[in-house]
Amino acid sequence: MDLIFLILCTLCIIVIFAILSLVYEQYVTRQKFKNFPQIDEGSFIIGSTFELIKQSPYERTKWMISCMEKTRKEGIFVQWFGTMPIVWMFKPEYLEHILHSTVNITKGDDYDLLKPWLGNGLLTSTGQQWFHDRKLIGPTFHFTILDQFAVTQFEKAEILLKCIEKKREKNPEKPIDACPLLTNVALDIICETAMGVDIHAQENETEYTLALQEMSDLTLDRFFTPWYWIDWLYFSLPVGKKLKSKIDILHKFTTEVINKKRAERQSQSDYTEVKNVDDDIDIGTVRRREKQFLDLLLDQNKETDTPFTDDELRSQVDTLMFAGHDTTSYAMTWVLFLLGNNFEQQEKVHKELKEVFGDSDTPINAKDLSKLKYLDRVIKETLRIFPSAAIISRKLVEDVKLDKYTLAKDTTVILPILMTHRNPEIWPDPLKFDPDRFLPENSKDRNPYAYVPFSAGPRNCVGQKFALQEQKIILTTILRKYKVKSVKTIDMVKYVASVVLRPDEEILIHFTPKK
Repeated sequence: MDLIFLILCTLCIIVIFAILSLVYEQYVTRQKFKNFPQIDEGSFIIGSTFELIKQSPYERTKWMISCMEKTRKEGIFVQWFGTMPIVWMFKPEYLEHILHSTVNITKGDDYDLLKPWLGNGLLTSTGQQWFHDRKLIGPTFHFTILDQFAVTQFEKAEILLKCIEKKREKNPEKPIDACPLLTNVALDIICETAMGVDIHAQENETEYTLALQEMSDLTLDRFFTPWYWIDWLYFSLPVGKKLKSKIDILHKFTTEVINKKRAERQSQSDYTEVKNVDDDIDIGTVRRREKQFLDLLLDQNKETDTPFTDDELRSQVDTLMFAGHDTTSYAMTWVLFLLGNNFEQQEKVHKELKEVFGDSDTPINAKDLSKLKYLDRVIKETLRIFPSAAIISRKLVEDVKLDKYTLAKDTTVILPILMTHRNPEIWPDPLKFDPDRFLPENSKDRNPYAYVPFSAGPRNCVGQKFALQEQKIILTTILRKYKVKSVKTIDMVKYVASVVLRPDEEILIHFTPKK
């Protein structure tokens, strides 16, 4: 009996000591951040963890915007997630200090959730590997290559028009959810330009396209559920097994395309198309016309002393597939949504299209794109209000001094581009849709880091020119034929800021033929 009592006393002492150690450690940590603006400290040990977990994704986004309102003059604050301090900074000068760095390029731990799918691709890698990868991939987005991709982009835009008209034929007065249409056209484009595969995403749902779309939702759900971050636990649960099955589908698809492309290059035979012979997964039609991203990557791979392994090559292609369709499709959705709420600005777009194209139906070309100055400002203003990459994170690898604030090595910092773009200290009346904010005379005194929809510095988006070209081609194709009117206004619509800023509901739009 005495022994049992002694054991229990010992355990109690150990538990009490552990609790006291945790409390002391938390006290010391909080003292280091006592001069930072504190948005909501929550409880002493768990911070605001449970409060955020119980909120919906949309409510978390509203919380984020409310934090900006409270600290907009300081442009920085600390949030306690459990015992871990997370420093949010949205002042342009602070963003510049982090984004311009060639040392603090390591993404936050949240990006590790993408690694089961994307591996150490360009989005998730860091250090010397990232510099190596960026140097290898950068030339594949040269402007001369983008010109040849414009052909594919226009072809897919024409299919999109047919899809819109098909929906209108059923009921011309019924609004159409624009998001799935633009997601599918972006998928069609990225699959053909990246891998040379025509998956016909706009005409048919395939196992690959469904898996790709589900990945975003599953990853978002995992991001906001802390216990899902434990790999062995998550992948033993039904939701983790579901995500793993989707990853297997995506990896198999990409691997098969890479193998087929390599076989094609080795044989160097001239053909117009090769059909897939695998009964388990349909990779569509492999077309040989212009070189695709995969061709260019394989070309670059041959000329380097440290080429990609097969897994690394697949990771880079998967990364491009992820980054090259969600971001662009949502950006185009928001353009139509905002034009559908701002008829004066929409009319200016139609006027510009009339001046450039007249009444012709001729395909758009690179020269035409350069003439669309107002549409360019419309896209910029849309990406200000709804930046596709709404939140970026970094894990510091060295100490950083920002004015009176000192950030220690290993601190996680959040760079919420959405907050920067909507800060009324920089952008008066931030939700007002005003493309003329980007006229040269209105931009000359603005800090360049006040507007960073494609990030900035060494880790800026390598595909931003590709994305902007795609948006202009598709939006021009739609708006040459239709006028648009949104069902909801900006203060009514729900959206979620995570890895990508996406709608949290249907984006219903009326498409009315101009002729």
